[in-house]
Amino acid sequence: MAAAEEPAKRRTGGSRTTGRRPAGEPRHRPSKGPAWAMRTAAEQLTELLGRAPESVSALKPTNDGWEADVEVLELERVPDTTSVMATYRVSLDKEGDLVSYERTRRYTRGQIDRRG
Repeated sequence: MAAAEEPAKRRTGGSRTTGRRPAGEPRHRPSKGPAWAMRTAAEQLTELLGRAPESVSALKPTNDGWEADVEVLELERVPDTTSVMATYRVSLDKEGDLVSYERTRRYTRGQIDRRG
């Protein structure tokens, strides 16, 4: 086999950091990162509204914790594109406790967002 046809060899060991963790070492994830904030916002809004959110459409860290925009089905209709949806802005403190929420928008599921 010519050198160009030889299979690529994997590098093992060495002093170069690859960003990979050694086999068997647990994955370290911050307990209060973005994924945690999304789940927490959705769970707490579900508890208050009695409706499960469809998605989290925005998430940003704040000085006091997190702020999320959560999309909720408010009124199911047929056809599905005429169902009424709502966007709720949810504020969480650094511990994940819901501080406030407000409905910021209502729209039909099939509506295209013409804002910016």
